[in-house]
This record gives sequence, C-alpha cells and structure tokens, in this order.
Amino acid sequence: MLHRVTVGRSGALILFVLLLTVMALAAGCNSEPSNGSGDGLSGEINVDGSSTVFPITEAVAEEFRREHPGVRVNVGISGTGGGFKRFTAGETDISDASRPIKDSEAEIATQNGVEYHEFHVALDGLSVVVSTSNDFVSCLTVEELKRIWEPGTVVGGDITNNPITNWNQVRDTFPDRPLNLYGPDTDSGTFDYFTEAIVGEVQASRSDYTASADDNVLVRGISGDRNSLGYFGYAYYEENSELLNVVAVDSGTGCVTPTRDTIEGGEYAPLSRPMFIYVRQNSLQRPEVTAFVEFYMVHGAELASEVGYVSLPAEQYLENLQRIQEAQ
Repeated sequence: MLHRVTVGRSGALILFVLLLTVMALAAGCNSEPSNGSGDGLSGEINVDGSSTVFPITEAVAEEFRREHPGVRVNVGISGTGGGFKRFTAGETDISDASRPIKDSEAEIATQNGVEYHEFHVALDGLSVVVSTSNDFVSCLTVEELKRIWEPGTVVGGDITNNPITNWNQVRDTFPDRPLNLYGPDTDSGTFDYFTEAIVGEVQASRSDYTASADDNVLVRGISGDRNSLGYFGYAYYEENSELLNVVAVDSGTGCVTPTRDTIEGGEYAPLSRPMFIYVRQNSLQRPEVTAFVEFYMVHGAELASEVGYVSLPAEQYLENLQRIQEAQ
C-alpha cells in the first residue's frame, strides 16, 4: 500500500528542486554524463509490458528522444505477464507493469541471474465502461460486477458457463438485451488486478468475452456495441470519453465515479491501484538506461497526468531517483 504524505505547493516546489539538484550532482559524479542534451548518449533501450503503463512510458520516451536523439527507446505492449516473461529472461531492460511481480516470476528471474529494481510511477483507477448508446446503467455494485465476471461453477464434474448473458439478469430493471463483455487478456496485469479485486481470486474469470492485450481494440469494440460492458485503465477512458460512458462502482459506501481525485484519495475502491516499472540492475550500468530512468522520475509526474493517470507525491519520485543513484 502506498502511504501518501501531503505536500503543499511550496513543499512540492522544494522537492522538485531537490530532484533537479540530485540529477545535477549525479551527472557530475558520473564519468559519462547521464543527463542533459548534447551529451553524446547513444544506444538502445528495450521496454515491454503493460498496455496500461504504456502511455506514460511512451510519453517519457518521446520527450527523452528529443533530448537524446542518439538513443533508441523501443516500447512494446505484451501485457504485464508477457513483459515479465521477456524481462525475467534478460531480454529487456525495463518492464512496464500494472501489478507487482509474482513470486513465480521473481523465482525465474533469480534462476536466470536477473536482478532488478521496482519503482512506483503513477496511480490508476480501473474503469468500467459501456457504449454511449447505453442510457440505463450509471452505477454497478461490486457484487453485481462479481456475478457478471465470475467463472461458471462445477456441477457433477462438468463446468457450467456463467449464466448471466442478458442485462436484465444483472438487475431486473435493466432491459431485456444481450450482455456483451470486453476485457484484457489473461496475460494482462489489469486482468489479474480486476479478477482479484472483483471476483476475489486472481485469474478467476469467465472466458466467454472478447479479450485483447491492446486497450485501443477494447475501446473500439465497446464503443461500437450498444450492449457492451468492459474495463481497462483510466487513461484509456479519459482519452476516449466522447465514445464511452464510465460506470460508477459501489463497494458498499455509495456509487463512486473514477476521477483523478477519487483515485488519488482512495475513494474509488477497490479499483484504484499503483503502476510500476521494473529495471534490470545490469541495464542500470549503461549510461543511456540510467539517463532514461532518471528522466522518467523527474518528468514522469507531469507526463503521467498529461496522458490521463494520477501522479504520485513528489517525494516518491525523489526517493526513486535516490535509489537509482545508489544502484549504480
């Protein structure tokens, strides 16, 4: 759990200045400068993983390339699980993740001699959405979402499908219309988080839904289907809010809509969550990787907000930056 310390405007400014000071000192101590334009940095950085974290990392990469055109930053989308498969095999430098690394993944990393560092970079609120042509649902309870998404039951040794296939089976005041579901695939950290938070068990989900590792595919599917219901990261809803209606979630204290304030304050429960990047220790020994990750911590708060997520307190980025310096 993240423990947030409230910082006023002047405090945030001081912390940001400290970030820049630490960066400057780090650059002065390195034999090869890791920051600043025109420093001659070159090389290639490979990033893969979560489609949810992708917009932040891609935004950071674009800004970084402007200052360091000699460095090529490749940012892929294989889902959190797919990204960790490559990362723990030593194939990538950085892994975007919408959940913490699993014990089984960490064990593979150890077996392959991959040491790494975990950094929190932003907050997200998984958003439940429907088409704008849906005019009857504005809020669902956690229990209703569970009944919609939980897997079937075992009867006499046979697995039966989830019986809810119509909107009026969710609530009898809803119309008699088919319920078409959309969501992340099983390699997604968003899938893992949603199933644990809503169904109560990681990866426990019905399988008869339209799944994709690409959230933009889900946006197109949901927006074009008047009977749809789906979920993905808040940034994808905010970017496409003219195409989608967001559904408030009632976890027992009333209906709460995901916004930057409700996500940051934790009111949007249980679907508020931290997002991460994982960085290989060996990769941090390369100046271009160190420069990129430092750049991420200095500019990540602003860029996370720009792409639709909620930035962390300034002191969290400062702590991350100090840990990067200690890791070299």
